[in-house]
Amino acid sequence: MEIFLTAAIPSAPAFLKIAASNSKTPKARAAVCCLGLESHENSKTSEEMLQSMESMPEAKKKHNDIWKLFREAQQNILYLNKQRMMALEELDEMKKEKKLLLNKIEQLEMKKQPSFGKGFSPTRDKLSVRSELLLRIDSMILTGMIGTREASDLRRMIMDSKVSAANDFSTILHERDAELLAELHHYLNKCKKKAFHIIHICTEMAPVISVGSLAPYVTGLSLALQRKGHLVEVILPKYAGLNLDEVEGLREIEAEFYSYFNGQLHANRIWTGVVHGIGVTFIQPIYYSSFFSHESVYGYSNDFERFIYFSRASLDYIVKSGKQPDVLHIHNWQTAIVGPLFWDVFVKQGFGGTRILLTCHGFDSQCLEQPDKLALCGLDPSRLHRPDRLQDNTKTHLANILKGGIVYSNKVITMSSIHSKDLIIRSLSHGLEPTLAIHKDKLLAAPYGFDNSAWNPSMDHFLPHCYGADDLKGKAVCKLALQQHAGLSENASVVLVSCVFLEVSDVDLENLKALVWIASRKGVQFIFLGINKISGINRAMGSFQEELKDDNVRFLNEYNEALPHLVFAGSDIILCQSFDDPVLQVPLKAIRYGAAPVAVMRTDSQFRQIIDHDYESTRFSQYISSTFGNLSLSQAIDEIKNNPSQWNRKIADAMTKDFSWDAECCDIHDTAYASVMNL
Repeated sequence: MEIFLTAAIPSAPAFLKIAASNSKTPKARAAVCCLGLESHENSKTSEEMLQSMESMPEAKKKHNDIWKLFREAQQNILYLNKQRMMALEELDEMKKEKKLLLNKIEQLEMKKQPSFGKGFSPTRDKLSVRSELLLRIDSMILTGMIGTREASDLRRMIMDSKVSAANDFSTILHERDAELLAELHHYLNKCKKKAFHIIHICTEMAPVISVGSLAPYVTGLSLALQRKGHLVEVILPKYAGLNLDEVEGLREIEAEFYSYFNGQLHANRIWTGVVHGIGVTFIQPIYYSSFFSHESVYGYSNDFERFIYFSRASLDYIVKSGKQPDVLHIHNWQTAIVGPLFWDVFVKQGFGGTRILLTCHGFDSQCLEQPDKLALCGLDPSRLHRPDRLQDNTKTHLANILKGGIVYSNKVITMSSIHSKDLIIRSLSHGLEPTLAIHKDKLLAAPYGFDNSAWNPSMDHFLPHCYGADDLKGKAVCKLALQQHAGLSENASVVLVSCVFLEVSDVDLENLKALVWIASRKGVQFIFLGINKISGINRAMGSFQEELKDDNVRFLNEYNEALPHLVFAGSDIILCQSFDDPVLQVPLKAIRYGAAPVAVMRTDSQFRQIIDHDYESTRFSQYISSTFGNLSLSQAIDEIKNNPSQWNRKIADAMTKDFSWDAECCDIHDTAYASVMNL
């Protein structure tokens, strides 16, 4: 083969001579024999041999085939050599580019690193960083920037092995003393901030048992608090319908545990597990086993007995386990009785440093009962049935359990994304206005949040293309995917409006029908997604769909985990029943995914949501009122079509807002915990 690579194609006789001289193997010699090269004992010349072959048809055919194979082999070898040379050249280019890239990276890293003179290494260890920080503090004392007491606090913080100061300050050591001192102060305040031990005593927690707004709130807030360094635990009844697949390491504690109820001690089984990183305890009554064996969580004639049993058992369990939490966080009327129980029965059992915080998800459900029933859990009815305690403000012969929680809690947080506490007291207190007015100073309003890790378009694995506020191209891809899934005409420039709801009864059907007919005639597309799995809801959706038959309208009767993500990502506008949506969190998710939340109201043509403009309202309420709160669907559609650049800026800005559990909601609760601990 080397001869063929380096020499020109030889003449036929020469080739035959070469072949004959190299016929060393039996196969090669056999091939030469077929050509007659070894016959007659070399008595003929090669020319004579060729003439003899050419006179024979079969020999001539073989001769032509050999030449054809030879030419093809030579061409293939030359082609492979050419490809090899090209590959080597490309490899050399890639090596050069890699070297240039590494040089650029090294230069950029050197620019970022502070210069501390000879011997400085960009890979300094933590001890080196700590030593440099201590020396910088020395210089701050000498220049008069700080005093000796402050310097001692800073040194102690840096020397504390539990503080990762080296990691946080290694990149800013090159800053001037003033900037570095500001960062040190911020870090010191953060380190001084006490981490609290919080125990939720509640009746719901997503995804283990979910009914309403309480379930996602407990889980979302607990995770956010743990990310801030607090220790959070949850105590729940062990319902028969728990989703135990979501509980890691579920096990029963093999120990006797008794709680007080109706004058006796009753045995309970205790189960423990972990839900999304949160420690959870489940209390299961033995004698009163029917209390939590129902199919539903609420709505039974003995709800009062069921939940005061659980509340008392929770406190007995905390005592038995030796826990001394900073805050007992109770929720709604179902565990509000913990407030009176704690201060009248338990506070002297090692809970001198514990405080009570009550969260109310509305005041419409308060639980009015005969006062003598308070004795079931060990309370004194005669002591509590008074106007300033548990006596109902209207039906004075009854005890109001939620009122008792308000009176006996150190702080009360009412959950509302759009209403201030003044508006709640005036208009949404359901007869508790006098009580709330008296305790106004301990009342706070907090917005709901959403899970920013599960609902984030920049890393949502359910989407065909991720996107963010700085690059909305992926949103157009998601719109086309949603249109294709729904069977709508695929056009990214068409305005797509979606409505996500639990039940058709939640939707203002008459207004929606008129709205859809008008907008669809202008080419606007509509998608309705009902996410309740109950078959009756699907039948209602089918009836609604019959009334709204249109090529631009689609109802998605299926449900899977990915579909809501695609609907939020692919829509330009999301119709909302209210901006205060604690269960589905539709407005919050819409904003996060770059879809404008537009509220549907029972009005003639504006479909607007009235927003509380009180200066004490939440940041979310203030933002909505200044952006989408007074925006009708027709106005939103017109702005998208007539001023797309302005609309895109508004949407991109909205996507940068953080309304997750970790933001305002967690901040308000964190402040409330710190406040009650200072009482």
